[in-house]
Amino acid sequence: MESAIKRVGVIGVGHLGQHHARVYTELLDARLVGVADRDEGRSRMIGDNLGVPAYSTMEELIDRQAPDAVSIVVPTSLHYDVAKRAMEAGIHVLIEKPVTTRPDEAEDLLKLAARNDLVLQVGHIERFNSAVRYISQTVHTPIYLESKRIGPFSPRINDVGVVLDLMIHDIDIILSLVPSPIARIAATGRCVHTDHEDIADAQIAFENGVMAHILVSRVSEKRQRQLDIMEPQRHISVNYETQTVQISRCVRDGGGQTEILETPIFPKSEPLKLELAHFISCVRERRQPLVGIRDGKRALEVAIEVLRQIHDSPEGRGAVCA
Repeated sequence: MESAIKRVGVIGVGHLGQHHARVYTELLDARLVGVADRDEGRSRMIGDNLGVPAYSTMEELIDRQAPDAVSIVVPTSLHYDVAKRAMEAGIHVLIEKPVTTRPDEAEDLLKLAARNDLVLQVGHIERFNSAVRYISQTVHTPIYLESKRIGPFSPRINDVGVVLDLMIHDIDIILSLVPSPIARIAATGRCVHTDHEDIADAQIAFENGVMAHILVSRVSEKRQRQLDIMEPQRHISVNYETQTVQISRCVRDGGGQTEILETPIFPKSEPLKLELAHFISCVRERRQPLVGIRDGKRALEVAIEVLRQIHDSPEGRGAVCA
């Protein structure tokens, strides 16, 4: 009988990967058996802190520890190659967002997972934000969505711009809430501190008439993570950081109208812990994850179109870089 406790490893233990490793040690149905990072010193430090073996290559981790599943938390440019090698070894994979750098690579991983009967989950962590989980069950007829994800500059992220680093979260959430193909995308952006876009603004029109507006920035002195949703009879505001939801609606009477503000109560938990627990349960039960490769691929396709318009727009709306 197959063990209910799954052996897991983490490939890439930088800023985010270290938290993947930590959370796996806190899950009852998972056992962290090792970590790997090409920075051998970093790998050894994280391994020592968590009491697990540390390796400098994924091959060593796989050969010596035989994990059932791995989290892949390496630079985006390496996602495809690392995920492909892991799945060819028969290992279930959670791959951080964005899933790959090209949609055809994502399609290859999809086929490989299907051929080898493997779980392949994409790490769109905001889907496991308690507030997002709540609205995913309660939002039915959105008319307009506006998302703002802004904050100060951090030199930690310098290999991609804000579209693949930040906006892809909001793209994924909006796509999950609007059951319609996209009709049009318009986008602008600007480089400020890096050679990639540091500010980006995108407008998405869906074929069913729904409109969405996304603003992301890593050069704002104000930090904000919010999604507003307009429906015919109410306005819903989501604060990603506090994992809270506010619902505003008007009650009209003979003399006018009264605004009612509701603050739903629901359980809250660490999104990463919910995400990794979901991954392990999918591996154990051999079922499709909440955020699969098709979701990751669709979000990537939209992000790539946003980037194309920012950098290659024939109208000259491209990113302004120093």
